[in-house]
Amino acid sequence: MMAAVAWRSLLPVIMISIFMVYEEWVSFPSCKLLPSTTYSPDKHVENVDDSLEDLKVMMVANLLLLGSEAGFVNLYFRDYYMSKFFKKSFQSLNPDMLLVLGDVSAKGSELSRTKWLSVLHQFDNMLGPFLDLPLHVILGDRDVGESSGLCANSVNWIARNFPGLDSSGCGAFEISNISFVSLNAVALLCGNNKLHFDVEKVIERESVDLQMEIEGMDEANNGFGMFSEMSNDFRWRVNAMKSGSGPVLLLHFPLYRSGKTHIGEGSTFKSIIDPSGKVPASAQREGFSRTGPYDLSQTVPPNATEYIFHALKPRIIFSAHTQEFSDHTHPDGTREVTIPAMTWKVRDDPGFIVATFQRNKSAVSVTYCSVARESHILIAYTSALVLFLSFIIVSNTLEPKGLS
Repeated sequence: MMAAVAWRSLLPVIMISIFMVYEEWVSFPSCKLLPSTTYSPDKHVENVDDSLEDLKVMMVANLLLLGSEAGFVNLYFRDYYMSKFFKKSFQSLNPDMLLVLGDVSAKGSELSRTKWLSVLHQFDNMLGPFLDLPLHVILGDRDVGESSGLCANSVNWIARNFPGLDSSGCGAFEISNISFVSLNAVALLCGNNKLHFDVEKVIERESVDLQMEIEGMDEANNGFGMFSEMSNDFRWRVNAMKSGSGPVLLLHFPLYRSGKTHIGEGSTFKSIIDPSGKVPASAQREGFSRTGPYDLSQTVPPNATEYIFHALKPRIIFSAHTQEFSDHTHPDGTREVTIPAMTWKVRDDPGFIVATFQRNKSAVSVTYCSVARESHILIAYTSALVLFLSFIIVSNTLEPKGLS
């Protein structure tokens, strides 16, 4: 009898301990290295500092934070677990840098500056140990709003709150001998807008800098005044650089893609672009599949896409917005990886990407990482609650019989 009473008194402690262990275990990401979708022989890169190590970059997108408008479930459940996922990802993957490819806020374009500051505070709390690493954030359409109504002053204010962005929301930096260029893709949809021209100037400046670096100062200067009228909207400077010789390009909107591409999480691939324009089912949660500025099929226009390829010759492209993972190869052989949403607000199975840039090779390895499904966590909570209540009921039922 005494043993039975002692066992019943210890059972709640045992259950809580098991659940704590489960919660700790489920917070670690599950990662799988993806096969390259392009043929990329391992070419030795010249003039590489042998002291440099491979650069491991973790990339996330679509956090969709609500700041002071977050409700109980988002604040104490979803955002709590996302914070744990970031912390455990940092511990297990040991990345060198974090990139956030837009949509930090769920509705930043509608927020006052005071409410935006609450989003930024929530963002800092969620990142945790990543704040000690190099960090770069690009702007998404939910951060700055619809392209037709884009406000330069608003974009400038938001950009000032993220490291490395200029007044137009663009940035360029180099780390471990790897060059990165981030563009405000929302502004590229604006037409004849000041922000659009500012982004175009950034593309042109980076193109000239790259040619000066690769071809030498004299050749770059000789070609400075040479333009090619290849588009109705862009004047293109002659660029003799080879495809894939430019920087790593970071965008929120994917570049225009002709035909179908494929998504694949792990080794399973399926079509993501539906000719009917239907939004993926995983995105049809809590109104996040609305059209207009948040149309999930939105891409950079074809003429702007062609201009970017011509001017920058990107080594590899990383984009977001669709809330799904995809791995696409453009006609010139350039690889574009689209980052999935890192939130339970729009998908049951959030994820992120880890890109490893090898210091002595041109190839970039991409690893897809998934975190726990919201449905699995809810099932675990429900099961634990049912077991605990069952224990209480059984204990109350048996206790009188034991005393008699």
